[in-house]
Amino acid sequence: MIREYLERNVFEALQGRLEFIFQEFDHIYVSFSGGKDSGLLLNLVLDFQRKYYPKKKIGVFHQDFEAQYTVTSEYVERTFERIKEEVEPYWVCLPMATRTAVSNYEMYWYPWDDRKKEAWVREMPKKEYVIHLENNPITTYHYRMHQEDLARQFGRWYRMAHGNGKTVCLLGMRAEESLQRYSGFLNKKYGYQGECWISKQFKDVWCASPLYDWSVEDIWHANYVFHYDYNHLYDLYYMAGLKVSQMRVASPFNDYSKDALNLYRVIDPAIWVKLVGRVQGANFTSIYGRTKAMAYRNATLPEGHTWKSYTLFLLDTLPATLRNNYAKKFNTSMQFWHKTGGGLDEETIQELKEHGYKIRRNGISNYTLNRKSRVIFLQKIPDDTDDIKTTRDIPSWKRMCYCILKNDHICRMMGFAMTRQQKERIDIIRYKYKSIEEMDYGI
Repeated sequence: MIREYLERNVFEALQGRLEFIFQEFDHIYVSFSGGKDSGLLLNLVLDFQRKYYPKKKIGVFHQDFEAQYTVTSEYVERTFERIKEEVEPYWVCLPMATRTAVSNYEMYWYPWDDRKKEAWVREMPKKEYVIHLENNPITTYHYRMHQEDLARQFGRWYRMAHGNGKTVCLLGMRAEESLQRYSGFLNKKYGYQGECWISKQFKDVWCASPLYDWSVEDIWHANYVFHYDYNHLYDLYYMAGLKVSQMRVASPFNDYSKDALNLYRVIDPAIWVKLVGRVQGANFTSIYGRTKAMAYRNATLPEGHTWKSYTLFLLDTLPATLRNNYAKKFNTSMQFWHKTGGGLDEETIQELKEHGYKIRRNGISNYTLNRKSRVIFLQKIPDDTDDIKTTRDIPSWKRMCYCILKNDHICRMMGFAMTRQQKERIDIIRYKYKSIEEMDYGI
């Protein structure tokens, strides 16, 4: 992200943002994942609070996903024990629906599932501030609710538990992490008083990302300068030869972590043994996650198949729940490209015309940088678009096929994101077709 302030650095800009937050909001809590960004943010916020607002107590929210490196658990516990007397600690270990990208037979797994205690990857933390089913003050929690909803509903409960008033959750999100996050910060429609790094969740509940314009170099430089404690998993990642962009502290079964799942074998073999038995497909993904078996870089089209016929064949092999999930996404994508159109660069539009694609402009896309032209496909969705070199962001059956091969249930590589409406739609599909063995998915 381009820095616009000329006379101050990102640390000085952060101090101004924290002052704004402490002045504007009645209740403040930090979402602490155990990663480098949220860990640094927690330390910086506490330093600021101690110096300028010593009488204002903040909350610390940690959503525990059960399956994680031992060194991460140690860091989280070390942090909570160090600060527990000066903050309101909330270490949440409740059953919640968490997406898995390692199995074509499970869309979700459930950390801290009380019906599978014998299979838990690690024991429940034994601290007085740990929230579990037998010690749960969060009245907005619903059994096995989605992880995203649990995090959001915690904010509502935190506001009510503190007598209402304006409440803000501080996140360690940075625009540099992904194009999706960068685009989110650019959209100021729902910002707070014109600030793009603050967004509304519910009535009087907001989320703020005061580190949004920090680089990864800024993060590590601050840890060094201020001598902060951090998750030493990053040291192990470094010794294992990972790039900085690959160093993530997240559930080992999600879209972002599955490529590095095999690292558990080396870094934490005791946890690895438990992971294999916790979620179907973990071992397969660890072995084949970076091979053609899961469409890493390239997938080989079986002889006699087109990408369309191969996609339909793969859909037929899936359980009804997942088959319908993919089919809904694919149909939505095709309808979008036939009726609305996606924003494309002029260079790509010209290339499509030169290769004989039948397309038509359909106005301007307000959701793209530089307001690109919307383009509609007048013909059937192509089998592949390998002849188009300027972009991969155009529809094809090959692109749909890759989503299935990668266990990409959300279809991120087709441009989908997990909106609340999509989550609710998937839930409806899951229950509606639960007992149906086979259905016509209408492609």
